[in-house]
Amino acid sequence: MIEILDPADLPRARATGALVAGILQTLKGRSSVGTNLLDIDRWAEAMIVEAGAESCYVDYEPSFGRGPFGHYICTSVNDAVLHGKPFDYTLAEGDLLSLDLAVSLGGVVADSAISFIVGGAEEPASLAMIDATERALSAGIAAARPGARIGDLSHAIGSVLSAAGYPISTEFGGHGVGSTMHQDPHVPNTGRPGRGYTLRPGLLLALEPWIMADTATLYTDADGWTLRSATGCRTAHSEHTIAITDDGAEILTRPRSAAGPGR
Repeated sequence: MIEILDPADLPRARATGALVAGILQTLKGRSSVGTNLLDIDRWAEAMIVEAGAESCYVDYEPSFGRGPFGHYICTSVNDAVLHGKPFDYTLAEGDLLSLDLAVSLGGVVADSAISFIVGGAEEPASLAMIDATERALSAGIAAARPGARIGDLSHAIGSVLSAAGYPISTEFGGHGVGSTMHQDPHVPNTGRPGRGYTLRPGLLLALEPWIMADTATLYTDADGWTLRSATGCRTAHSEHTIAITDDGAEILTRPRSAAGPGR
């Protein structure tokens, strides 16, 4: 299913995006050495409930997961890249943490992810990975405009990741959002320009470049959800929800203090 948002409903999408961005930035600020992943999940729950929003994750039970997710946020650490299920783990100096959050507010979903290093440790290789996903996200957003094809966005994202030397998996990627979290069209993180669905105003897309340092192969953790790199290498993940407008793409989940395309 592909939903096209009525222009009159765009303010609701902006409100959801602002909520998701604000929660993620608050959680990033609280995630320090000694923080437990279960605390991050509890903080996310409290902020979602306080805002009168609904979690897209707690009762989520897709074919690729084992049972309902049961938590309010994905917390992926180091070799975990996607769908990280919070558990009793205490963050250490230098951990690479990715937070992925999707909520529904006023009947509209927004989805976003950030990756960062815990504790201020200098990890050049990890910082380079995070930067590559952020630059790829910016490139995908810059390619998003009415009349463009999904393949144009995928090509823009993949070109940045490939140029940075990272393997690319197309097993999971970006997607449409609207009244539900995962909708068509699928947006792979690499592709051929001029192919796929034609973008039109009112379409909401979650673009999410993610990479693993030296492999494109995933495996599923024993928890039935967390996806990890097959080699144990580190990973990174960046995501924004955008709205296609007459003028291009509006980033709905951009943090208020951020500047520049896709940042």
